[in-house]
Amino acid sequence: MEPFNSKQPDVPRLFSLVALLLLATGMIWGVTGGLQYLMPGFLKTYLSFERIRPLHVSSVVFWIILGAMGAVLTYLQQHTGKKIVSAKLLKIQFILFTITVLLILISYCAGIFGGREYWEFHPLLSLPITVGWVLFLINFLRSAGSLKNQPVYVWMWLTGIVFFLFTFLESYLWVFPYFRNHVITDMTIQWKSYGSMVGAWNMLLYGSSIFLMDKINNHKKYSYSKIAFVLYFTGLFNLMFNWGHHIYTLPTHAYIKHISYAVSMTELFILGRIIYLWRASLTEARKNFYHISYRFLAAADLWIFLTLLLAIVMSVPAFNVYTHGTHITVAHTMGATIGINSFILLAISFDLLNDTCQSFEPFKKLFSRGYWLTNISLLVFWLSLIGAGVLKARWQMSQEQEVFQTMMQQLRPFFVLFFISGTTLLSGILMMIYPLLRNQWICYFKTNGEKKQRTRYLSARFSIE
Repeated sequence: MEPFNSKQPDVPRLFSLVALLLLATGMIWGVTGGLQYLMPGFLKTYLSFERIRPLHVSSVVFWIILGAMGAVLTYLQQHTGKKIVSAKLLKIQFILFTITVLLILISYCAGIFGGREYWEFHPLLSLPITVGWVLFLINFLRSAGSLKNQPVYVWMWLTGIVFFLFTFLESYLWVFPYFRNHVITDMTIQWKSYGSMVGAWNMLLYGSSIFLMDKINNHKKYSYSKIAFVLYFTGLFNLMFNWGHHIYTLPTHAYIKHISYAVSMTELFILGRIIYLWRASLTEARKNFYHISYRFLAAADLWIFLTLLLAIVMSVPAFNVYTHGTHITVAHTMGATIGINSFILLAISFDLLNDTCQSFEPFKKLFSRGYWLTNISLLVFWLSLIGAGVLKARWQMSQEQEVFQTMMQQLRPFFVLFFISGTTLLSGILMMIYPLLRNQWICYFKTNGEKKQRTRYLSARFSIE
């Protein structure tokens, strides 16, 4: 067994730690928003739904972004065998992101807005995010060295970093009157940028998952394989064009929609195949050794399959007319965000932060219960959203529509199920990440008694070994 890392987490791992905190707070905001669906006046004076929703969305989005940065920065060092070139730029990047995210959440609580969808905060707060991302790009390029004969995950990281910066800047073209004053152009660019942005951070996550799979298997078979590079180029094509299914309802060029339909979600299918083949090749010993990360990747494999099925339906124009603007779209987003992105990030988080200062052994039962509770709750959560979406789709396409309030009353049973499963989903996630957060707390703030206890534990452990 490998010895514990007695040092406090470095800056790249701090990204993962802050990301976990954002996951927890984002889930709490989500459950609060679900309760407001059932009790419209709940917390209306202080935290009304128009504040809770961006608090939830931004927390979860930054959980993915900061988690992805932490994964890339840590795995890049493990890949090269060298530290990040500029520790100073790395610290500035971390400070910029953490302070900005905190200011964004505070501004929402205070009712200060000014942006759109993912970025509902004031546009000025996008400036430090842009600067921090540029520092991320500079440090990555200097630390990665030559791009010749690099494995696929390095190319995926580089592509994700560059395209995220491009699409993030593109999402703010609306601040210029030239774009803002033309409604169709404005909406097309807005939805295009957000769709491509998801593809960009998927590049970071999928690249990190391939690195982790090779790390677990102790070779680089998959990162140099043909199917991995097929995934890379398909993902690149995907983030450039498959966003078109978001704008089927807009009067824009037909060829964009046709291309988008052809490439929609193919990268998820290939990634699922990679994970499936990788799982089949592992020996039982290695499965047990990396037990926790393996279980998250196995769950992500299942959710790739489920999300792919729903995505194919949503990508068919005849069905998209019905699903657009309904809870089916939300179900697809939740399945991808939690079932795929979050499970991949949790696999990475446990690889980076597990057993830093204390053994995980006492928490294995708690984790196992949380793992199954999370997966079962997510499935119920996902199905309840699809059920609500089907009823709403039927309502909005009906020639003789009932009043909106009557339709919402019909959806109430699904909202109740949505809230209950969301609450148990939150509980399951907290049960899983509690040992990691507690471990890091002890790393930073452990008392003398805890230090002595840890010393005795390590002495006994290594004397046995």
